[in-house]
Amino acid sequence: MQDVETLRAELAGAVEAAGDLAQLEELRVSALGKKGRITGLMKQLGGLDPEQRKETGQALNRLKDEIQGAIEARKTAFEDAELNARLAAERIDVSLPPRPEEAGRVHPLTQTTEELVAIFAEMGFSVAEGPHIESDYYNFTALNIPPEHPARQEHDTFYLPPDESGTPRVLRTHTSPVQIRTMESKTPPIRVICPGRTFRSDHDATHSPMFHQVEGLVIDKATHMGHLKGCLIDFCRAFFGVDDLPVRFRPSYFPFTEPSAEVDIGCTRKGGEFKIGAGDDWLEILGCGMVHPKVLQYCGIDPDEYQGFAFGMGIERIAMLKYGIPDLRPFYDSDMRWLKHYGFMPFDVPSLAGGLNR
Repeated sequence: MQDVETLRAELAGAVEAAGDLAQLEELRVSALGKKGRITGLMKQLGGLDPEQRKETGQALNRLKDEIQGAIEARKTAFEDAELNARLAAERIDVSLPPRPEEAGRVHPLTQTTEELVAIFAEMGFSVAEGPHIESDYYNFTALNIPPEHPARQEHDTFYLPPDESGTPRVLRTHTSPVQIRTMESKTPPIRVICPGRTFRSDHDATHSPMFHQVEGLVIDKATHMGHLKGCLIDFCRAFFGVDDLPVRFRPSYFPFTEPSAEVDIGCTRKGGEFKIGAGDDWLEILGCGMVHPKVLQYCGIDPDEYQGFAFGMGIERIAMLKYGIPDLRPFYDSDMRWLKHYGFMPFDVPSLAGGLNR
């Protein structure tokens, strides 16, 4: 017992005298390791009589716990001191002015989409979205696109392996499948726009394998071609910021609408200068028409009771026209110089009340 008390005083003093973590670790090994001094005394307990073994064993266990606790406390003190010293050395003076940094920009595609949403929201449209990978049925069949239609050929469409049931799958070639899904899941009246990415096998200065479209759909019991024309005329004039913008509807053909029309806006190209809203020339920007009765039937809507109209346009195309962007490809080049020139400030949120960017 006298040896235990002597060892306690010696080890306690050694813990307090340790100058760093390395010395403290050496002390821990010499006292508590397999060949440590406390461990050595515990190995001698077998040579004592039972009563003395019990008393000495309890004392050695108390000593072991005490020294181990003192070492841990000292180790924590060293670690705290080391951390505080590092924090003091690495301290940043937050009173210094910030480093000059370039302000971020909103991509023209994002901004144009927000403008579209703002305009059509004022007309009562909500936004609908759908998957990028579609079944052959939603992308073609339900839209009254026949099997022999060129759009269903592999040189125009990105086909994917069939699903588990053998159903053909494609990367959607337009956002029209969102219209089909909306008509299947909602009861008329319906008034939605469907912006999003689309995919076609095409790539040049005015085409990209991945591009963006926005399509609109109105279904109710009273909508007619006059409503379609009024809606799109108001949109074109609001988007391009020309109150008297000439808008022309030309008869056309689409499998999913009947009658169908292409929409042109007035412009001029005289003297090599292109300007929207003036002159005697025309530029096509979108397609539209009354929803085909077969499309309504595919969606479980009675065409004798309901009718409506649909339209669609490329977001890149109208952004290029409005903001004077000459080439489609830089939209996806991630060039910060291009984005700095054509991008928008983050807080310039477009609205009809606050104004669109013109």
